[in-house]
Amino acid sequence: MIATLRRVCTTQVNVRVAALSMLLVFAEASQVAAADQPAKFHLEEATITDIQSAITSKQLTTTELVKLYLARIKAYNGPGVDNPQGILGPSKFIAHAKGINALSTLNLRPAALKEFGFDEHHGRSMTDKVDNNPTMPDALEVAAKLDAEFAKTGKLVGPLHGVVMAIKDQYDTFDMRTTSGADAFYANDRPPHDATFVKRLRAAGAIILAKANLGEYATGTPRSSFGGAFVNPYDTERSPSGSSSGSGSAVAANLVTAAIAEETTSSIRGPAHWNSAVGIAGTQELVSRYGMIQMGINTRVGPIARTVEDAARILTVIAGYDPKDELTAFAVGHTPDKSYESFTHAQSLKGLRIGVVREYMDKSLFSKADEESIDLVNKAIEQLKKLGATIVDPGEHGELFTKYIQALNPALQTAGYTKEHADLFPLDGSGKPYGDHVLTLAGLVVDPAKAPGKFTLRDLGGGNGAGGGGGSGEGKLSFNVYLQERGDANIKTLTDLISKANFANDPGFQSRKPAMETMDKATTYDSATRMQLRFATQQIILQAFADMKLDAVVYPTGNIPPSKLGQPAEPTVNGRGSVWTFLGRQGFPAITVPCGFTTQVYDRVRDPNAPASSEESARVAESEGRANTVPTILTGPVPAKLPVGVDFLGRPFSEPTLLKIAAAYEHATKLRKPPADFGPLTGEP
Repeated sequence: MIATLRRVCTTQVNVRVAALSMLLVFAEASQVAAADQPAKFHLEEATITDIQSAITSKQLTTTELVKLYLARIKAYNGPGVDNPQGILGPSKFIAHAKGINALSTLNLRPAALKEFGFDEHHGRSMTDKVDNNPTMPDALEVAAKLDAEFAKTGKLVGPLHGVVMAIKDQYDTFDMRTTSGADAFYANDRPPHDATFVKRLRAAGAIILAKANLGEYATGTPRSSFGGAFVNPYDTERSPSGSSSGSGSAVAANLVTAAIAEETTSSIRGPAHWNSAVGIAGTQELVSRYGMIQMGINTRVGPIARTVEDAARILTVIAGYDPKDELTAFAVGHTPDKSYESFTHAQSLKGLRIGVVREYMDKSLFSKADEESIDLVNKAIEQLKKLGATIVDPGEHGELFTKYIQALNPALQTAGYTKEHADLFPLDGSGKPYGDHVLTLAGLVVDPAKAPGKFTLRDLGGGNGAGGGGGSGEGKLSFNVYLQERGDANIKTLTDLISKANFANDPGFQSRKPAMETMDKATTYDSATRMQLRFATQQIILQAFADMKLDAVVYPTGNIPPSKLGQPAEPTVNGRGSVWTFLGRQGFPAITVPCGFTTQVYDRVRDPNAPASSEESARVAESEGRANTVPTILTGPVPAKLPVGVDFLGRPFSEPTLLKIAAAYEHATKLRKPPADFGPLTGEP
C-alpha cells in the first residue's frame, strides 16, 4: 500500500514538473518571439532606427510616415504670433500659441497642398504656380518611389531611407523656393541646382519635406519677410534662438525627423540649445557649403536632431570632399574609416581628458540670468566624472587658456596686437613705427608676464562678438558670387536683391534692410586680419590641448535662457552674448546636447526711468543696422522650464571623440524632453 502511494505521488510530481517545463518552454518561446517583433512605432520622438525598423517590419510605409508628419505640421506649424496688418506688419506675441511657424515652404504640389489643408503661401514656388514638372517630384511622390523600391527589393535604398527632413531656406533646393527668408522678386524663385549636401541627402534616401523658416539672410532675429515670425515651442512668447531656429524648433516639436542648419556664429548650436535638441557644428572644412546664400569664411553646415546618434547618421552622409568648396580639401585624410554613428555607443569615458572652460562659467563676471545654466553644466561635469572621464578644471574663478594666450598671442597677432598697445609700440607722425617694434615684441615672447593687455578667452579677438567674418566686403562678395552663379533673370546683384524685395516693418524685430544697404556700399575686401586671427587662435588652443593632454573641453552652449520676444536681449558683458561663439568661429568642431531645464529665469525690460533720448538713439542704431542700445533693467525671477545645452568642443576633425563623449553623456542622463504644448495628436501612433 505504501509503495503504491509512493508510485502515485511520484507520477503526479513528474507530471507537474513536465507541465511546468512545458510552460517555461512556451514562455521562453513567447519572449523570443516578442523580442523578434519590433517595438510598436510611435511618431513623437521617433529616431531614424525607429522609423527604419517600422518600415522594414512593414508596420509603416514611407508614404504613411510623410502623411503623419504632415498632420503634425498642419496642427502645429500655424502662426505663432498675430499680424493684424499682414505678414509684413507688426507682431503681437501670444502665450501658449497653437503654432510655431517653423516651416515656411512645403514640398507638395498644389493639389497635395490643398488636400492637406495648407495655404498657397507654403507652396513650393511662388513663380511656378502650376508646378507640374515631372522631373521635380514632391515629398509624397518621393516617398511612393521609396515604397516601390522597398517592395521590389526588400531593402532600404540608403542609410537615410525614410528620414523626413527640413532644410534651412539659406540652402539651395532645386524643387523648392530658396530666398533665405526674403520676399524677393526673383524671376524664378527656385535655384537651378541642389546644394551639394542636399544632393547627398536625397541619394541616401532622405525625404526633403520642407524649407525651414529663418532669420532673414541668416541674422539672429527670429523673423523673415516671407515666412514671418517664429517662436520657441517651449514658450511661444520667447525666442527660439539664432537664424536657424526654424530648423531647431521643427525638430523639437517633432514636425520632422531632423533638420539642417547653418552656423556662422551660433546658429546650429544656439537653436539646439534653446530647443532641447542635439546640434553638430563640425569642423569648418568637413561639410561642403556650396549651394548656399552667403557662403562665407565661417559658415558651417550641420544637422539638428533629437539624439546624438541621429545627428551623427546625417553627418556621415553629408561630410567629405566637394571640389566646389575648396575648404573641404582639408578634410581629405581626416575623416574616419567608420561611420560617425559608430562612435555613439560608448558607455564609458575612461581614458579621456576633458577640460572645463571656466572663462565662460565664472558667475562673478555675469548676472543672475546666467546662474542656473552654469549650475546645470556643473552637474553635467559631475556626470562626466561618473562616466570615467578625467576632468581638468582650473577652479571656479580659474581660466583654462589664459597662460597660453598670454604667451603666444602677441607674436601671432603681431600688427593687430601692436596697434592695440600703441604706448608700447609707438608710431611717428607719419604712422611709421617709432623705435624697434620687433625687439620689443621679442622681449614679450621671451617673458610673457610683461605683455600688457587682457588675455582671457573672453577677450581674444575682441571678445565673443568679434572675429566673425571679413566685414562688409565679405558679405557683398558672397552675395554677388551666389547671385551670378544662380543666374536669375531679374535679381543679379546685391543691389537688385535690396531694391527688388519687400521688407517687414515690425517694431518687435530688427529689419535686415539697413545692414544690407551698408554692406552694399563696400568697395574692398581684405580677409588677411580675419584669417590671421583664425590661425592664431587655432595655434593657441592646439598648444593648450597638447600641453594639458586634452581630448575635449566642456562649457555651457550659452548662459542665457531663451529671451522674451519683443523685449531687450540680455546685454553682452565680459564677452558673453546669448551663446558662446568665439572658438567655433575659428573652425573648431562643437556638439551641443541637452543638459536639463531651468526652473526660473530673469528677463530684461526697458528701463522706465531712461530718458526719451535713449529710445530715439536706439531707433537710429537699428535703422543703421547697429545693435539696439536702449537702457534696460533685469527683472525676476519668474518660474520657467526652458531648455539648456552643454557644449563639447575639440580639435579640428575630432568629431569621433566628441560624438563618443556627447552620446555617453546623453545615454546616462536622457535629459531631452519634447515641448508639452505640442504633444501627440489624437490617433497618432
